[in-house]
Amino acid sequence: MSTPSRKPPLKGARPDGEHEVKGLAFRDEGEGEQEPRPAATTREPRRISWQKLTFLPAVLAIVLLITWLWFRNADLDSISENAISGGQVGKALRQHISLTVISTFFVLIIAIPLGILLTRTMFRKATPFALMLANIGQATPAIGLLALLVIWLGIGERSALIGIIIYAILPVLSNTIAGLKANDPTLLEAARGIGMSPVGVLTKVELPLAVPLILAGVRTALVLNVGTATLATFGGGGGLGVLITTGITNQRMPVLMLGSILTIALALLVDWLASLAELLLRPRGLEVRS
Repeated sequence: MSTPSRKPPLKGARPDGEHEVKGLAFRDEGEGEQEPRPAATTREPRRISWQKLTFLPAVLAIVLLITWLWFRNADLDSISENAISGGQVGKALRQHISLTVISTFFVLIIAIPLGILLTRTMFRKATPFALMLANIGQATPAIGLLALLVIWLGIGERSALIGIIIYAILPVLSNTIAGLKANDPTLLEAARGIGMSPVGVLTKVELPLAVPLILAGVRTALVLNVGTATLATFGGGGGLGVLITTGITNQRMPVLMLGSILTIALALLVDWLASLAELLLRPRGLEVRS
């Protein structure tokens, strides 16, 4: 059965939905319009690329493997062997990591609450004084600060920890204050306007906005702690500084190189982990889109 052929539109005929009123053309609302297409779903970009996850660990693994192979084939004398035998290297590494973790923990629980307190209206006048003290703590040479603490508190891990903490407070404290002060006042007023309590404004608005700067300060403090912990050996705190000082005083280059390479590798590893945490903990709304 043949379907009837569609007749061509007559000359001068208007398309469907269009009418002529007093010589003017009008179109019915919604007629002849195409339905809007659904917006294409864009895949959210990953925060951490595979290059970020693999490059630095791979480089560090290669460097440590080359160092281990070199030590296995190196002709070490009795002094060098005594310095690295009996689990001395593992013990020094564990002490160094312990010093870094404990000191960073105390830096965080001191500097971040203090930074929050100094941005409140009641305590803002004390901010310059607190920053001045933190600047003095970091401006003082670390070895001199440690010597003073040893004279005061005696030789031991406690003196080394207090010295490391004092030396690393400044970046976390200053970044916390700067991050909270950089918040847009109109956002804070809007949060108060909808009935949020001061604690709610702080925890749900101010701190999330200040997270990037605070995390940058924590990352700096971590790397500072790894480097400063090498001086803990002068106060009886142990750490990888034991290998470095043994290599220097006894003029044993292999021991010096081992302590230096492990310290550098640990600092780079800590900085890499801190950079991952910085990316993961940053609020989604504050990410910069390329």
